[in-house]
Amino acid sequence: MSEAIKTDVLIVGAGPCGLFAVFELGLLDVKVHLVDILDKIGGQCAELYPEKPIYDIPGIPMITGHGLTEQLLEQIKPFNPTFHLNEMIEQVEKIGDPGFRVTTDAGKVFECKVLVVAAGGGSFQPKRPPVPGIEAYEGGSVHYAVRKMEEFRGKDLMIVGGGDSALDWVLNLHPLAKRITLVHRRDDFRAAPHSVEQMRALVASGQMDLLIGQVTALEGEGKELSAATVKGNDGSITKVACNSMLPFFGLTMKLGPVANWGLHLENNLIPVDTGTFETNVPGIFAIGDINTYPGKLKLILSGFHEGALMAQKAVKYVYPEKRVVFQYTTSSSSLQKKLGVN
Repeated sequence: MSEAIKTDVLIVGAGPCGLFAVFELGLLDVKVHLVDILDKIGGQCAELYPEKPIYDIPGIPMITGHGLTEQLLEQIKPFNPTFHLNEMIEQVEKIGDPGFRVTTDAGKVFECKVLVVAAGGGSFQPKRPPVPGIEAYEGGSVHYAVRKMEEFRGKDLMIVGGGDSALDWVLNLHPLAKRITLVHRRDDFRAAPHSVEQMRALVASGQMDLLIGQVTALEGEGKELSAATVKGNDGSITKVACNSMLPFFGLTMKLGPVANWGLHLENNLIPVDTGTFETNVPGIFAIGDINTYPGKLKLILSGFHEGALMAQKAVKYVYPEKRVVFQYTTSSSSLQKKLGVN
């Protein structure tokens, strides 16, 4: 066993909620390390929609997932958190009151007073569509997320699906792609009505194609796709030239080892106290999409609120003798000094 890394708080998940929790804890002089299963900071924002616009962050009319991550990293820079990427928490042992020993799948060991689970819905992976041989093109011309929109410039792009992700990327990539063909198993969509209207307008004006049916076969050399066969609901067979494909069949969310940490679970989510966002295990908190409580909204702004309240209780475990006085960053010279404000 490697020598333990000691920290006040260990945050599981480096998405927006985990990042903002660093800020709230930092204001209270709490030191933080973060562990994330992904190879990058930003959670689902970075993994699934780095260039997709987000419109409901207060005070910011529009920002991308990548942009939000960059802004949060800039905001927490004064607190110098340490990130451990490409690692998954495998074991959590209680070693004190408070106190936890946490081990990752890489054999790294942490000792902390507080554990904060900010792991979104757990670890997630896209569902592979039931198309024979599709795995041969994955990582080449079949993608389950858009990392960089420029990769699709000038492409004959087939998008498969009928939800928000499929329709959003039809609209966002239409100006870049040479031609887009949207394939869905029925002429009824689960996406936002306005997005569906925009898509149908593009189809009506001949600017893109819509096929109702299912992809049954793919053609191409190596990882390079050249065509896809679509079987229509009326039995018709259409071969569509395409050199890129984006299938959106949803995500499989897996709690993974979190399920073995002694936490109460409800439908694979962690119930919390809404005054502190603490779980049934004292010293373990859950913020963001992974928690549940009456009235829960799975919004980034809700996770920010949860992180702020969590910090007010977490600091009592870290500094049990310290009297914590609530202060505002707008008026507190001590907080401004921590933030490097002149």
